[in-house]
Amino acid sequence: MGEKMLFLAKLCGILTLVWFYLTAKNHGGPLINWSVIGLIGYWLTWWLSKMLIVVPLAGMVTKHSVTEFLLTQLPVFVALAACYLIRKKLISSLPAAGQ
Repeated sequence: MGEKMLFLAKLCGILTLVWFYLTAKNHGGPLINWSVIGLIGYWLTWWLSKMLIVVPLAGMVTKHSVTEFLLTQLPVFVALAACYLIRKKLISSLPAAGQ
């Protein structure tokens, strides 16, 4: 693993920031707050899933294999799933447009 393996994680972290910014802009939410919440939610979930899933399972897979690559990318998908739920919660917390 190295810097090349973390490229997807970094790219998704940046795209998550943009995603939350655009969501806030489209729904009339606070731009900076939502962007920061999305970024923190992504990286916190990424780190936790890395520590709780990848580190314990890393010894079970062969080094330099497809399985190792997929295992190291798993935190990205877990973090994106968490961000989807966080975004959904932020949108639902906004007051309805007619009120």
